[in-house]
Amino acid sequence: MKNLHHSNNDRPNVPDITYGKGITPFFFSSARGRLIRLGPVAHSILERHNYPDCITKLGGEALSLVAGLASSLKFEGSFSLQIKGEGVVSMLVADCTHKGELRFYIRYDKDKINDFTENASAKILLKKGLFVLTIDQHDKKDNYQGMVELTGETLAEMASHYFENSEQFPYSIQLYCEWYQNKWQAGGLILEKIAHENSIILKPTAENDEKEWETICILANTLKASELFDKNLASEKLLYRLFNSLEFSVAKPKSVAYGCRCSRSRLQEVLNNFSKDELDSMAENGKIIMTCEFCCYDFIFSRKEI
Repeated sequence: MKNLHHSNNDRPNVPDITYGKGITPFFFSSARGRLIRLGPVAHSILERHNYPDCITKLGGEALSLVAGLASSLKFEGSFSLQIKGEGVVSMLVADCTHKGELRFYIRYDKDKINDFTENASAKILLKKGLFVLTIDQHDKKDNYQGMVELTGETLAEMASHYFENSEQFPYSIQLYCEWYQNKWQAGGLILEKIAHENSIILKPTAENDEKEWETICILANTLKASELFDKNLASEKLLYRLFNSLEFSVAKPKSVAYGCRCSRSRLQEVLNNFSKDELDSMAENGKIIMTCEFCCYDFIFSRKEI
């Protein structure tokens, strides 16, 4: 999609889309889960970048991951994923706020991307690199950040490896992004094993706890993309289809939204930090153009106003 140009309003004219059933939390005695279905928000974000299909799929999976993780935040802040790769993809950034506001961008080698098929895996696209998750508490200076080397064939496997190395309890993660029924769809399933004292239902014995976790993971692996993206299959019914042999409870769904947080005034503050000579070198035909990589929007500034 061609970049749009913006010269007067503070915020760009980007889609105002919220999907109220984006994240469905659910709970077992030994685990908690989040069913992620980004609905129309996925297409509105992904198609705006006009990336090649293999890059778009990676982006949709990343959006699903941060949406699911951010849904557990109990404070005002955001959950961010940053991957630095050594392959055709050199950088992936995706984040989601506590309100479910999503955004992402990917940097890749445009001269080499045509050598890859639309189903190229995350490992093929990224090769070696670093997987970084950051929890940003907006009103506090202390943020949490964890980092591991990229390990795994898929983004889901890379995320699972991260949690195996940084958290006390294991995760089971499935992520999907496909061109489905003439639009981009993205979603997934995140399961986290929890301690007995955090259990929502009755506290099990340690042995039963482990058995239930193994059963949950086996059942979760039967999830198909066609089920996840079926708009006629409600999330509660899909969860029952997957886990009807177990006791679990479903919580109120949480919304996701198109959520780039760029603004003209913020970018103008950035420009004000440059020297006169630097601004002159940035200007072309009396204008300076700054592009938001998250929403692909061009902010146009007259050199005279800076």
